[in-house]
Amino acid sequence: MHTYARAAVSFVRGRGARLWDTNGIEYLDAIAGVAVTNLGHAHPAVTAAIHEQAGQLLHTSNLFGIPWQERLGGQLCRLAGMERAFFCNSGAEANEAALKLARLHARRLGVAHPQVLVMENSFHGRSLATLAATGNPAAQQGFEPLMPGFARAPYDDIDALRMLAAGTPGIVAVLVEPVQGEGGVRIAAPDYLRALRALCSERGWLFMVDEVQTGMGRTGAWFGFQHAGVAPDVITLAKGLGNGFPIGACLARGEAAGLFSPGHHGSTFGGNPLACRVGCSVVEAMEHERIPQRAAELGARLLHGLRQSLGGLPGVREIRGHGLMAGIEMAFPCAWLVPLALERERLLITVTRGNTIRLLPPLICSEGEIDDIVARLRRLVADAAARAGSPGTAV
Repeated sequence: MHTYARAAVSFVRGRGARLWDTNGIEYLDAIAGVAVTNLGHAHPAVTAAIHEQAGQLLHTSNLFGIPWQERLGGQLCRLAGMERAFFCNSGAEANEAALKLARLHARRLGVAHPQVLVMENSFHGRSLATLAATGNPAAQQGFEPLMPGFARAPYDDIDALRMLAAGTPGIVAVLVEPVQGEGGVRIAAPDYLRALRALCSERGWLFMVDEVQTGMGRTGAWFGFQHAGVAPDVITLAKGLGNGFPIGACLARGEAAGLFSPGHHGSTFGGNPLACRVGCSVVEAMEHERIPQRAAELGARLLHGLRQSLGGLPGVREIRGHGLMAGIEMAFPCAWLVPLALERERLLITVTRGNTIRLLPPLICSEGEIDDIVARLRRLVADAAARAGSPGTAV
């Protein structure tokens, strides 16, 4: 179906931060499959896990114990300070699980018409419930009526949040991203996340953090919420957890960890032996290679390089970053830069919210590859600024 505006390039091979197309042309990957291949392409530990497990056992269903699932759940709960895990196949499914936990929490509280507080400019998925939670009218258009049960507040604004909370009955949970990736790489202040945690504790709400894009080392910590030193009740994961193999997870602690019981939720494929073994190989490789710390170091290098090289260029409005997530906000629409970057610079980038170049390079990049991303982007952005400033030039 015609659901994607695909570029006129097909890749057939990858290694680390490099990709090769059907003509053998090499590209530098600065998006990692949209924050998925955090360990780069064809990581040997992931490849070995897939190869060995595929020859042993793929699927039995969740009607039986799955040792690899139990192992991965234990690893993730240890790293995130959680107690229990539910495994699924994607970030949208992980967020669906979180939203169902919020509904069960409301039932325990005796709230007949519960509301989950979500943020403007957010993105939580494309299923009907997660689309309703998402703060992007363009993504919602055509799918109305949207599912009820969501109240919306400005992002990173605790005063507005408190005012809305005081005047909105039935709130039982908050769902928030530590960094709004699809929203233009907007970064929540640590004090904001701490205030959210305090508000949830004060009012008996579940504090639910969407780590689908920020989790698994992307921000320079295992999870984005850890920079603020807070303890969520629920977190959701996917993307980098499988390094390209489909897997998602919803982790919970405290009361939230005991809300599901048999019959409340399930997944045919979620948590199968192959997916969970891949997830274990990702976690173990990240620990062995100190990937979150590496992402913090490379992220600082990337942000410094971008600000030094691009900060003074015409048309560059702001450069934001957190770990290896970076956004270059332009003063003009710049989606046309994506195919131009492929063609001229052999560089993979994305543009989100129309005018923000988003970078999500693999966390295993070398310092030289980070510098190369900056150099290629400078040429691209300088050309874009010149075009935008030329009278009568279409951009």
